[in-house]
Amino acid sequence: MKVGLIGHQGSGKTTIFNALTGLHAELGQGEKMESHLGVTKVPDTRVDRLAAIFQPKKTTYAEIRFTDFPASQSKEKLKANAALLAQMKDVDAMALVLGDFDGASEPLKELRGLLIEMILADLGVLENRLGRLKKEKGREREGEVLARCLQTLEGEESLRRLSFSADEEALLAGFGFLSRKPVIALFNVAEERAGKELPDAYKAELEKLKLPGLYLSAKVEMEVAQLDEKDRQAFLGELGIVEAARDRFIRASYALLDLISFFTTGEDEVKAWTITRGTVARKAAGKIHSDIERGFIRAEVVAYDDFIRYGSEAKCREAGKLRLEGKDYLVQDGNIIHFRFNV
Repeated sequence: MKVGLIGHQGSGKTTIFNALTGLHAELGQGEKMESHLGVTKVPDTRVDRLAAIFQPKKTTYAEIRFTDFPASQSKEKLKANAALLAQMKDVDAMALVLGDFDGASEPLKELRGLLIEMILADLGVLENRLGRLKKEKGREREGEVLARCLQTLEGEESLRRLSFSADEEALLAGFGFLSRKPVIALFNVAEERAGKELPDAYKAELEKLKLPGLYLSAKVEMEVAQLDEKDRQAFLGELGIVEAARDRFIRASYALLDLISFFTTGEDEVKAWTITRGTVARKAAGKIHSDIERGFIRAEVVAYDDFIRYGSEAKCREAGKLRLEGKDYLVQDGNIIHFRFNV
């Protein structure tokens, strides 16, 4: 999963990036148009448990790749910066960082501004493409779909509000429209407000916009990220914070993108694989290798809870809990799968 962080200068965006990744990216870069890249492993007690059982040579957790994009200065900067837009098209979701440090801050206004900025960027892409389509023949269907998108954007509505058929999705896939990407709002608050609930006014606005949101203190969370694992919970407890922002963000992101994990196990490696809910077995096999998808025969599947209950694949098989599934089987969260294939 790839997540992009965007926000205005001074919002604490890079501090949040450091908190989520444990890195030490330079803060306060001002006008520098540089992106930071970082990766965080997705904590999963199921992977821990499976690794303890199999004692593999390698244990691999799912990962989230973060891109901390340069601070937004104005509505026109995002629209005009082609290189930056190209990077943003590559992410799966956007996290909008909103400074909420004192009474002078207007995070909800800032949120609406960033959403408009994304809409304006899409308008620029769309208008350019529609201009070229006038000179092309045989692209009438694409023109119809883009005209519907244009009407929505001109009404200052995001493309997330529209639904598309499978054929229309294929037409739109290459554009990477920002206002189609799933969005989560991150309200960055002062240390004394860390661990508090989102105010009712924020909840109401997020519900209206149909967006999830998190309340966090980037400064506190960056300090937490620098601590040893054993010291983190004690530090959070002293501040009245039940769970670190990284873990809350990961859970919210998985829900936002409707993601689940399946596992492959063995003496060589225990690994978590991230897929979209509703993925069929053959497509899930392709996450491992295209040859496995192409030569798919069937999948040996056991639920994680059943494996833990019976203790081994052999005992799961005896109990009828290990199943052979075909290519159209819908993979479930926590499935342990061995794919049989022939190329």
